[in-house]
Amino acid sequence: MQLVSVFLNVVVPVFAVALIGYLVAPRLKLEPRTVSRMAYYIFAPAFVFDLLSQADAQLGQALRMVVFVLVVYAGCGLLGFLVARALRRPREVIAAYVLMAVYSNSGNFGLSLTEFRFGGEALVLSTIYFLVITVLGFVIGVAAAGWARGGSGAAIVAVLKTPALIAVVPALFFVVTGTPVPDLIGRITGLLGRATIPLMLVTLGVQLAQVEKPRINRDVIAASAIRLIGGPVLAFLVVPILGLGGLERSIGILQASTPVAVTTTIIALEYELAPDYVTTTLLFSTVASLVTMTVVLSLI
Repeated sequence: MQLVSVFLNVVVPVFAVALIGYLVAPRLKLEPRTVSRMAYYIFAPAFVFDLLSQADAQLGQALRMVVFVLVVYAGCGLLGFLVARALRRPREVIAAYVLMAVYSNSGNFGLSLTEFRFGGEALVLSTIYFLVITVLGFVIGVAAAGWARGGSGAAIVAVLKTPALIAVVPALFFVVTGTPVPDLIGRITGLLGRATIPLMLVTLGVQLAQVEKPRINRDVIAASAIRLIGGPVLAFLVVPILGLGGLERSIGILQASTPVAVTTTIIALEYELAPDYVTTTLLFSTVASLVTMTVVLSLI
């Protein structure tokens, strides 16, 4: 009964909102770039600022969460590398495996599932995971691309210019100094922040609608399995070692179980890391997570 309840009340609503974006995108001629840039540059930074500026997470708690992400995602990246090497894939495909293993959809899916499963009070912790995963996924993904293609390290520097990460700085100012956020700023970021999660889900659907003629092969299945099965298995093994409990544990496992992130397609296109393969895996892992996320959510 719990499995059915989680599926209907937590997983299905998330997929339903993304499905709306998927269905209306071609009919309304929505441009994925326009929609995603709105979420990236306006709504996500406001969301991060609104949550973190009011957060009461302790430093020790945050550090444990950061270590958890580093250990689990480094393990996923290593697993992706070993599987690709065992399959004797070329360097660009190996890099694509690593990219998808370390860059999970902690934003569109992770934050949405957190809110539905644990309530709005858990979003602060989930946002910390989201920010760390974003930085780690981008850095390791671009480093893997550089290894495969000899790309410039300038792309890694671009991580520091990510709007959601920039928003952390003023948010921490208010947290550390104890200064209350002015009502004007708080209300603006609050309004934008509350619209962020549904917008991100619709954006995901709009982006997935652009995928054409997916070819499912064993590489797609293998990379999806690393992300959807390897991630949660590693997470379950690591949480007791780091002493994570309560919401820290549950949200950490949830975030480690999410499918491949949409941003992987951007990196794959930029560095020519088998972009068709990455895009197909993104779509396949997202659909397959309908089952795997239901199981994981029923266990945490």
